[in-house]
Parts: sequence; structure tokens; C-alpha cells
Amino acid sequence: MFRLFSIPLLVTASLFSSAQAHAEIEVLTSIKPLQLIAAAVQDGVGKPAVLLPPGASPHHYAMRPSDVRQIRSADLFYWIGPDMEGFLAPVLEGRKRPSVAIQSLPGLTLRHFGDAAGEHEAEHDRHDEHAHEAHGEHSEQVHDEHDDHAHEAADHDEHDHAHRPGSLDAHLWLLPANAVTIAEGMAQDMAKADPANAERYRANLTAFKQRLEALDKRLSQRLSETRTKPFFVFHEAFDYFEAAYGIKHAGVFSAGGEAQPGARHVAAMRERLEQAGPSCVFYEPPVRPRLADSLIRGLPVKVTELDALGHSIDASAGGYEQLIDNLGRSLAGCLESL
Repeated sequence: MFRLFSIPLLVTASLFSSAQAHAEIEVLTSIKPLQLIAAAVQDGVGKPAVLLPPGASPHHYAMRPSDVRQIRSADLFYWIGPDMEGFLAPVLEGRKRPSVAIQSLPGLTLRHFGDAAGEHEAEHDRHDEHAHEAHGEHSEQVHDEHDDHAHEAADHDEHDHAHRPGSLDAHLWLLPANAVTIAEGMAQDMAKADPANAERYRANLTAFKQRLEALDKRLSQRLSETRTKPFFVFHEAFDYFEAAYGIKHAGVFSAGGEAQPGARHVAAMRERLEQAGPSCVFYEPPVRPRLADSLIRGLPVKVTELDALGHSIDASAGGYEQLIDNLGRSLAGCLESL
């Protein structure tokens, strides 16, 4: 008799415990890296969703009606801000639930295109209050789309032509210290929206910080041994990561993926590779630039992938660390082989 009655009691208790752990909030992020950070905070309670599908550009995504409905129904929505996803601003103006433009969070370390090479102290945001505005203050200089027509050699020194000097570098998630600040803000927001799981969010935040600290030490040690070796990028997206570990790209081949720049520009870029000697050239997935093969033909140069968005990473508790670890491994692995 006891066993017969105890079974439904155990099932009831189990269901009650599960209900307590289940999040009563829906968290949505604009891009994968923010989803990875949110997943670390929400681990064991819920799984955040992401708006942009793999391979979509955060600079100029064409939203569908279902995307707009998803944004409006989410309890918490996180996006980088108008300097990254300018297409979101009009939609968020009509949103009634909390939205957070990450670039407006207090405590972030922000960089601007044109910051001096080797500068490790970027400008700090001075906002006094936690920004929960739908659109915040719009930067006067939103990213231009890539202009892949006529290129002059002088336009390709140290800066991607699509990122004008003085404008905000919105790839801010690639600095681990910024990821901690973002996670702190998310944990605070989730605890307020879902008080029943507040302790879990705080515990997840602590664990996230500890894992990042350990990873940072490992990457610092490994990357410190590659600082003198030259590398180039197709897109100026990695300055935050480079600043964190004391490395710096030697140049930017801002060819815009599949675009075919003029012969003069190609010759100028190839000359830079010849002068650099053994080096690495990194591109972002999902498409390997067709220009890469003609640039490196006959030169001691290796071309490999460097993923700033974590396209193939699962949105789990350790997803963000995997993103940063993958960047470190790809960079160090290529440079160590030179």
C-alpha cells in the first residue's frame, strides 16, 4: 500500500520541482554571441532564443513578419545596439517589454575604429544607470555596408573601409571582460523578471566568471608566444580580442567576401604579404573569400577560418567559452606553425 501511494507522490514532487526550475520568462537575443552569454546565465532554467539565423549579417538583416512577432513576444530582448544592428531600431520603438542595447551598458570597455595600435585601455562607457531602453542613443555613424567596387590601395592600411575611424567598434563581445559585464546585467534582469530562480541565475553567473578566468589564463600564456608573428584579416572584427591578449593584426584585406576588387588593389595587398614573409590570413565563415587563393599563390602564407559569431556552437552553459577558446586556438595554431 505504501509503495502504491508513494509513486504518485514522488511524481507530483518531481513535477513541482521541475516547475520551480522552469523559467517563466522568454529571453531573446539578436545574435549568437549574446545567446551564448545568456545561455550561461539561464543554464538549468531555460534556453534563450536567437533572432538571426546562421550566416545572416547583423549589419543588414531583412526581417520577416515572424521575426517581428518573436521580438514583440519575448520577455527580455538583448541586442548590441544601433552601431551593429541598425535594422532593429524601428521595430524596437514599438516594443513594450524590456529591451537592452548592450553597447549602452555601464562598465563596458569600448573601442572605436582608429584607436591607436597597441592601445589596451579603451574608452569606458560613463552611463550612470542600467540601460533598458528599446533603442537608446543612436550613434551618428552607423556601419556602412561594404562598398566592393573601386578600391584604392591607400584605403587598406590598418582599417576596414566599412568601419569609419571614430565610429564604435561594436564587436564588443570578443573581450572576455565585457562578456562578464554583459552576463552580470543579464543575471540582474532575469532575477528581477523571474524571482523564483534568482539564486540559480546568480550561481550561474559566478560559475561563468570562474570558467572565463581559467580560460583567460590559458589563452594569455599560449598567445603570448605568438606576438611577433604577422597575421592579416579580411574584416576588422577582432580588435577587442587582440587587445585582451596583446596581439595585433598587420593589415585588413577588406575585400567583402565574394567581391572582386581591381587589379591595383590586389597587387597592393599581395605586396604586403610578400613583405610580411611567413604569415597567416584569417577569414570569417561561412564563405572563404575567392580573393584569398590569388593573394597567397606562391607565398608562404596560410589561410584559415576565424569565427567571431560562433556559428556552429550550441547555446549551452559553456558556449561562450568555446567561442573564445576557438578564436585563441585558431590564431595560435596557425601562428605557431609558421
